[in-house]
Amino acid sequence: MKRIIGLFIITLMALSTLKAQDFQCAVSINANQISSSGNQQRYNEMRQKLYTFVHDRKWCQYNLKQNERIECSITINLTKESGDEYEGTATLVLQRPVYKASYKTTLLSFQDKKVKFRYSDGDELEFEENSNLSDLTSLIAYYLNLFIAVELDSFSQNGGSPYYGKCQNIVNINSKEAGWNVAESGQNNRYWITENFTNSTYSKLHDFYYQYHRLGLDVMYETPDAGRAVILESLKLLQQVNAQKSNLAAVRIILNTKKDEIINIFKEGMPSEKTQVINIMKQIDPTNSSAYDAINTASK
Repeated sequence: MKRIIGLFIITLMALSTLKAQDFQCAVSINANQISSSGNQQRYNEMRQKLYTFVHDRKWCQYNLKQNERIECSITINLTKESGDEYEGTATLVLQRPVYKASYKTTLLSFQDKKVKFRYSDGDELEFEENSNLSDLTSLIAYYLNLFIAVELDSFSQNGGSPYYGKCQNIVNINSKEAGWNVAESGQNNRYWITENFTNSTYSKLHDFYYQYHRLGLDVMYETPDAGRAVILESLKLLQQVNAQKSNLAAVRIILNTKKDEIINIFKEGMPSEKTQVINIMKQIDPTNSSAYDAINTASK
């Protein structure tokens, strides 16, 4: 009987662990640019604790199955070390599978250039929603909530709203720090990313994610023409947001993430679709204007 009870408890613990794993996240620490990068043991410990922090907490309100875990990667590139203070950048990537396809679409791919935190040997990585216990865990928690928000937006209309709210809360708590501050130049930090996604003026950003992915990409396996037509309509939503205010941080991230995918999708489009997409993309993404001419290149 004791053995049965013991096995039952172990099973419950295993199920609880599986239940808590909302992410399938690759976590990396790159210290190649630090002159004292011989301190590899500390970086390995930091990476392992970050991995545990990401995977052992419950982040999402839904009980995700193993094949539903959110696929992402977080790479922290350390560029400066002074005692237990670090500076650097973070590369953030979020992907999700496309329905009935082996292809995975990238939802977000960008670099945060203002990473700054303290870490000492043996530090435990802790996080509370209503206080800043650690600059590092605040940073990671912010991006995990952003990943959940965008992922859910891509599956249901405004599905990510609660998690954009969590992002806003983390921003508010850290608002005086570098990377979180409204007054920083460029309108390209965590404050402005969150502002764009929570500002009702730009609500079509959420409509874009839903239409482009759930109503567009997810139907292309069975009806590619219908899916491509919806994706074209979703790009018009981005155009409308850009007309409200150009050069938004969120729109720049979307364009940099989706540029190559959009080109490849519409290489297979009708001539009228190609013309519309090229015109839209050149208008809202002038920096990469010439790249969209490739849409008129025959797909191999």
